[in-house]
Amino acid sequence: MGKIVKVSGPLVVATGMEEANMADVVRVGEQRLIGEILNMTGGDASIQVYEETAGLGPGAEVVTTGAPLSVELGPGLIETIYDGIQRPLEVIHEKSGSNNLPRGVEVPALDREKVWQFTAVAKPGDQLTGGDVLGTVQETDSILHKIMLPPNMKGTLVSIEEGNFTVTQTIAVLKQADGSLVELPMMQKWPVRVGRPYKRKYPPHSPLQSGQRIVDTFFPVAKGGTAAIPGPFGSGKTVMQHALAKWSDVDLVIYIGCGERGNEMTDVLREFPELIDPRTGQSLMKRTVLIANTSDMPVAAREASIYTGITIAEYFRDMGYAVAVIADSTSRWAEALREMSGRLEEMPGEEGYPAYLSSRLAQFYERAGEVACLGSEERRGSLTAVGAVSPPGGDLSEPVSQATMRIVKVFWALDSSLAYRRHFPAINWLNSYSLYLDSLRPWYDEHLGKAFLQNREWAMAVLQEEASLNEIVQLVGKDSLSAADQITLETAKMIREDFLQQNSFMDVDAYSEYDRQARMLALIREYDARCRTAAERGCTIADLFTVPVREKIGRAKSVPAGEYQAAYAEMDAEMEQQIEAVAQKGDGAL
Repeated sequence: MGKIVKVSGPLVVATGMEEANMADVVRVGEQRLIGEILNMTGGDASIQVYEETAGLGPGAEVVTTGAPLSVELGPGLIETIYDGIQRPLEVIHEKSGSNNLPRGVEVPALDREKVWQFTAVAKPGDQLTGGDVLGTVQETDSILHKIMLPPNMKGTLVSIEEGNFTVTQTIAVLKQADGSLVELPMMQKWPVRVGRPYKRKYPPHSPLQSGQRIVDTFFPVAKGGTAAIPGPFGSGKTVMQHALAKWSDVDLVIYIGCGERGNEMTDVLREFPELIDPRTGQSLMKRTVLIANTSDMPVAAREASIYTGITIAEYFRDMGYAVAVIADSTSRWAEALREMSGRLEEMPGEEGYPAYLSSRLAQFYERAGEVACLGSEERRGSLTAVGAVSPPGGDLSEPVSQATMRIVKVFWALDSSLAYRRHFPAINWLNSYSLYLDSLRPWYDEHLGKAFLQNREWAMAVLQEEASLNEIVQLVGKDSLSAADQITLETAKMIREDFLQQNSFMDVDAYSEYDRQARMLALIREYDARCRTAAERGCTIADLFTVPVREKIGRAKSVPAGEYQAAYAEMDAEMEQQIEAVAQKGDGAL
């Protein structure tokens, strides 16, 4: 037990803490506020308190729990809304009757009274190792929760029972190598700052299908990959992350609202239960865990929320599921690091951020990946990490954006000028990139044909050429360009407006499957090629741009899901006839 000698906002310094260890969770003062030891100097401990420290003064007692900050893992995680240190907000609201978090509240993360139907998979006498599945619980209609042996255990299963249990009741008994017996409940704990182990990590081989054309076709992220969404205020970061959460072909979504505005987080909490999961037809919350740590909550808990979320994600990854972690935003998390670093009087780095900013970001993103899970059974799970970055004024040269760019392999740069023009998703195709294209090429070639990536590279070249031509147009006007350059501008406009732009209010356009994307892009490229051939035969450019099929291609994304293949084939046939008719006029003129 120690005594407080200094209070500086969320930072508390206590003496007499010789028995404590680095990273231990402690209880501070009469209200037993929860905190974590950041550093030790002899018997003096610097503690970050995860709650408001108003009223706390020198002389108050500090008691260590002897354990690091950990999360409870077991049935009951899905559909729950937690704060940054895994306190269930809805339960606290019911208990306190207040909309604000009362200080010192102690509520278990997993419901200790709820009973779950446990079905055994392992049998007495089985030799088990860490990660082996003991049994299953049908947590939601879409998620079968696998109860696994904790990673650091192995031995012989002495007994196991089926039936209805709470998360703390014993379901099995394990005899370890030293002869000791261990009672196993359905719940296990894991320290948040330590990545959960796995057998091996695989290189990415399949894309995360989001249904957003600019993501899937132009800048794909692999399952088990890392991506960042940087952008200024109002450019659509949160909307983009909502789209990923709803449409991505993953089994579970962990959404971390890290330091976001309270009204934005309120929108998430209201919308997610009402959103229908396109995979199951049920509420999206049936495969979602929400972590809400808004900007008015204690800053120290904001720093912990990222680790809480990714540890829960690793737990489901270990079951063999594909999981997506969506963090909104890592800039607010970095600001929390900066504040705590300043209070610890550490040497500041660029713009006041701590010198270890890059390494902390890397520790977060490097926990993503596609892995072979622990256990005797062959299981593969993937964890995809997508973080939003909120650079002040949209300046991508600031430290958090630059450090993130050095780590992640996909960069979706949002552009406020596109957002103001109502072009969504407002991802700037000239500033964004994906480093997964080469590793995903075999998947694309197998499932969509070699022409898909060829069309993608052609479209990128057209957009880049358009950017160059726009400078000439501003000087001398569009009419002074050659026929080929005018066709390039028209084709680029089609790619931007008819392909990349999506309308989330139209059900048929909010999500676009890969086959549809491939056919749409091929249609635009075919239009471009036919126009160039016709222009060489002497026809006027205006006639080519006003053929009736041109308008049909513009509306191709609104064709109903079951009809687009036939409709696109019909457009292709009409295009051939109409452009040939225009070209024949050119032949006559020649």
